[in-house]
Amino acid sequence: MVALGKRLLVEGSGTAWVVFIGCGSVVLNTGATQQGYSVLEMSLAFGLALVTASYAFGTLSGAHFNPAVTIGFTVAQRFPVRDLLPYIAAQILGATAAAGLLAYIASGRPGFDLAASEFAANGFGDHSPADYQLHSALVIELVLSFAFVMASLMLASRRRSRQIAPLVIGACLTIVYMVSIPVTNGSINPARSTSQALFVGNWALDQLWLFWAAPLLGGVAAGALFSFLCCKSRRYAASFALGQGEVA
Repeated sequence: MVALGKRLLVEGSGTAWVVFIGCGSVVLNTGATQQGYSVLEMSLAFGLALVTASYAFGTLSGAHFNPAVTIGFTVAQRFPVRDLLPYIAAQILGATAAAGLLAYIASGRPGFDLAASEFAANGFGDHSPADYQLHSALVIELVLSFAFVMASLMLASRRRSRQIAPLVIGACLTIVYMVSIPVTNGSINPARSTSQALFVGNWALDQLWLFWAAPLLGGVAAGALFSFLCCKSRRYAASFALGQGEVA
């Protein structure tokens, strides 16, 4: 087992990488104003950043890089409760450092405005890329967070898929962002949302609650369902093995 301090450093660094590359694909793109960037471009940036970070750091920290994933693994009893808050804190710090670096670099572009939508902050209503309202933002973030965390849990539980798991999870994140970007600018990750909101301020902070509530609820639901399914499958396997033994 890797020491907690090293795992926290890795989680913070990995989250920073995902946020820097994902949000940077928009923030540092000179053609990104007025939501003129490509949804596919941003989706692929987040997905590929997660793939590279997972392959680099997965064996050290588990490569969560997302509070929703961490809480999902905790509920599923695949991650120690004692490490939950330290992991989330490291993820937030890493994401915030990445957002700060992006803000500093982007400030060198004439006309750059932190309060504008081009800083990739998450929002709904007037701050949704396509003006989606609260209920739409809540549902899309909840459902897609549930699906992403569930996929992460299922892949992590299969030893045979460990070599390709980062690729599949990265592809899953890419798909998730392709669907959610037009609605909320794509969160599924409270640390990512918090980091951008801290620099944008005002409306982004007012709406931040949704981008914690929905992903965490999705993560809890995924963890609970995974735990239920695994418990059922273990009981079935045990009863089947017992039956085989009795027949023999």
